[in-house]
Amino acid sequence: MDRIWEEMYEAAKAVLDPRRISEFVTAGEVSAAVLSKSGKIYTGVCIDTCSTLGICAERNAIFNMITNGENEIDKVLCIPPNEGKGAPCGACRELMVQLMPESYKDIEIMLDYKAGKVITLGEITPEWWIDY
Repeated sequence: MDRIWEEMYEAAKAVLDPRRISEFVTAGEVSAAVLSKSGKIYTGVCIDTCSTLGICAERNAIFNMITNGENEIDKVLCIPPNEGKGAPCGACRELMVQLMPESYKDIEIMLDYKAGKVITLGEITPEWWIDY
């Protein structure tokens, strides 16, 4: 496995902190790290609310990247409750597709950190509405 995946995992692990913020909001049960094309790692955590206004960890990390002036993703890693196994949800995929319509299929996604299983967004999102 490339060292960058280990760095991303450690960055995501550092912000993984399940907590209740209020009786209506929880955060940190899932964390994510996004590697921008410039090589910088951005992190985010999920924020869940009782009224569906929450956000996934991947989108939070992507918004962190955008907030810091970047808009191209190279790699995405998420640490869900099952310790690093899982693919981005449809909303996260949709954001990545719209953010990089010409090259979204090349974004690498870590599906299973322990097994080192990596796929591309194009493999799990082969034909999207934006392609037509």
